[in-house]
Amino acid sequence: QVQLVESGGGLVQAGGSLRLSCAASGRTFSSYDMCWFRQAPGKEREFVAAITWSGGNTYYGDSMKGRFTISRDNAKNTVYLQMNSLKPEDTAVYYCAAKRPSGWRFNVPDDYNYWGQGTQVTVSS
Repeated sequence: QVQLVESGGGLVQAGGSLRLSCAASGRTFSSYDMCWFRQAPGKEREFVAAITWSGGNTYYGDSMKGRFTISRDNAKNTVYLQMNSLKPEDTAVYYCAAKRPSGWRFNVPDDYNYWGQGTQVTVSS
């Protein structure tokens, strides 16, 4: 069983930055692919970023490329999402999620086995 707890959300002005953290507890954290999804009211859950268990490969949603960076520190059982150049449309609840490696896709919510409770990110104009 893996438990995930997000932190670092808050209110930020457009153009600003936030760094989200996802602290994991449980077994074999380093063996899981990790990702961030986000969901705004009335919208589908949207893929943000993913990182493979080894940390060797990262993936981003189209609107996040060049602005967001996902990383992990397996020694600390923590995944990070550095968000720069934030826009009002980035406002959402951000969720950390974990899955066993599938080897081919990272952007499907149903593939993920474990989810955090989410952290609110609000970007003002």
